[in-house]
Amino acid sequence: MAKITASLPQGTRDFGPETVRKRHYIFSVIRQVFELYGFQPLETPAMENLDTLMGKYGEEGDKLIFKILNNGLNNPRNIEKARAAFAHVLEGRNDSALTERALRYDLTIPFARYVAMNHGQLTLPFKRYQVQPVWRADRPQRGRYREFYQCDADVVGSYSLLNETELALIYATVFAKLGIAVSVKLNNRKILAALSELCGGAEFMTAITVAIDKLDKIGIEKVKEELQQKGLNDAQIATIEKYLCITGSNAQKLEALTALLGNNVTGKKGMAELTTVLDAVSNTSYAAVFELDFTLARGLNYYTGIIFEVKAKNVQMGSIGGGGRYDDLTGTFGLPNTPGVGISFGVDRIYDVMEELQCFPAAVNTGAKAIFFNLGEKESQRAFTLALELREKNIACELYHEQAKFDKQFKYAEKKHIPYVIILGSRELEENTCLVKNLASGDQQTVAQSALADFNFA
Repeated sequence: MAKITASLPQGTRDFGPETVRKRHYIFSVIRQVFELYGFQPLETPAMENLDTLMGKYGEEGDKLIFKILNNGLNNPRNIEKARAAFAHVLEGRNDSALTERALRYDLTIPFARYVAMNHGQLTLPFKRYQVQPVWRADRPQRGRYREFYQCDADVVGSYSLLNETELALIYATVFAKLGIAVSVKLNNRKILAALSELCGGAEFMTAITVAIDKLDKIGIEKVKEELQQKGLNDAQIATIEKYLCITGSNAQKLEALTALLGNNVTGKKGMAELTTVLDAVSNTSYAAVFELDFTLARGLNYYTGIIFEVKAKNVQMGSIGGGGRYDDLTGTFGLPNTPGVGISFGVDRIYDVMEELQCFPAAVNTGAKAIFFNLGEKESQRAFTLALELREKNIACELYHEQAKFDKQFKYAEKKHIPYVIILGSRELEENTCLVKNLASGDQQTVAQSALADFNFA
């Protein structure tokens, strides 16, 4: 058999034990907060039918969907069909003869599909959270991967802005618990729709939002160039630039926006919604976290109301969370007029931020609380029995796998961040005791074997 070089697909990663423990810590904090707000867990398949996903993420997003080739394309009877299908793909079209399924791009569209298929059995409003991987055929870079986890919370079946308020507070609460200073940015797609109306009509909405969504990456001049290429004139582009340059406090921004949009009905409704949420969170300890950002566009076509994005302070990183209201997403699956709103956490970016800022608690890498040294056959047999007793009390522990020098066993415990060593030698075996040593402090004490399961290994 030919030797191959071990490698990973670009944009994917392996996670060793320490990394997995840190990721599970993030997942645990997010899940706990989701549960505090009454959300229920849900899981959907890794793959969806292609027509479920296509057309939901805008032109840019659709290009990043990982399509799965149909089975049996190498069958002689299917070769001509496959060739014709590939020709269609090269022309920018999809062909069911080549691919009918794809890896999920996010968790929101699969959730909308689930709601459409199961709405008769759901208690509305239905509040669900979902923690699963998604895939995007993006260009890998720091903080951007082709396979990554999302943690989503969504509510369907309610138009109430209480949902936006609680989702905003979920963001603030989670990041406070994780120790990350953040800015939770808010805007409203109705405001962007009003801007489009001011610049000539609703037909410019997609072009404007897609261009604005790239502002952080390409800068204002490139945004203006893209808008010009999309057919907007100098006066319209000047209006958009004035909009993008609005600064100040939240109140000052709303005042400047009111002057720009005038009496536009859609814009007024968008600003009223933002004001309602900001007033609600102003009475909480997290009030300073929330910031109006009219440059926020969220380039996905399905958003219809308030939109969110979270940026970490004191670190160079893209958004670590985002979401918004989508009041007719299930309509594409035959279930119209079902309102929804949701947020997503970018766990991989959150991990990178926490690593850079050293936010992980020291105990996060602790697995086993204690390790029994292996000091001989009889000693290890007794240690094995005691280890089982500790595990019965939910105290994680292990027995070193073979008899070895103390130095080797100590180094093993230190490398695995095991805080306690339990020494059971011939004397302890005879006296029915054991020596428990705290590796961090160096303190040690003799403990009766019968009382070991009640020892505080915290």
